[in-house]
Amino acid sequence: MTEHVCAEIVPIFTQLDHEELVRVSALVKHHHLTKGEIALGPNTPKQLVILAQGAAKVYQLAANGKEQLLRVLEAGDFEGEKNLFGITNQDLYVETLKNANFCVLQAQDFQPLLERYPSIAWKLLQSNANKIDALERQNQLLNHDLIEQRLATYLLDLAKVAETDQVTLPMKLKELASFLGTTPETISRKFKIFEDEHLLRRQGKTVNLLDVDGLAAVRDA
Repeated sequence: MTEHVCAEIVPIFTQLDHEELVRVSALVKHHHLTKGEIALGPNTPKQLVILAQGAAKVYQLAANGKEQLLRVLEAGDFEGEKNLFGITNQDLYVETLKNANFCVLQAQDFQPLLERYPSIAWKLLQSNANKIDALERQNQLLNHDLIEQRLATYLLDLAKVAETDQVTLPMKLKELASFLGTTPETISRKFKIFEDEHLLRRQGKTVNLLDVDGLAAVRDA
């Protein structure tokens, strides 16, 4: 990795020039974690974690100890913004899905950056707004009683964002099942039913929506 690779791949730093990126990167610490390790949690220091390479999941623990997946992180994604503003993290975790490289900014180092570069604060607000919007969409999905309705809604939303009827699942079936509040076995069965009804064709993470109107009918049933 170059001296400022973490800074330059993160959206909140896109307004900074080369010299400023190098200055930010001087505050960054690099960590290599193996699959299943916790990069951020209630017991970790107050920090912003930036995924430079690999993949990780962000989830909360319910009162019964069950994981509720919130999103999957890819290179350039970050988590821990509320740590930067003194908000205690009680139930949010970032766990690696495979070996990963993280860049970490401690809260005390990040505060001066916000004062020096107002554009970073603005980008953070945008990022938080996007995350709130994603959580609202997930809550709407979970309001559907039937899993097939949740899956159909999710696939149609993916197609709408991608502006194509061929979409790529951004997560494995296990993570998708957690996201939709069910089990991997149930998600697999629902995909098979949708294929048998010629609503879609799935090959790995690639899903071709063959009958958008049919999926919409499932969603609205």
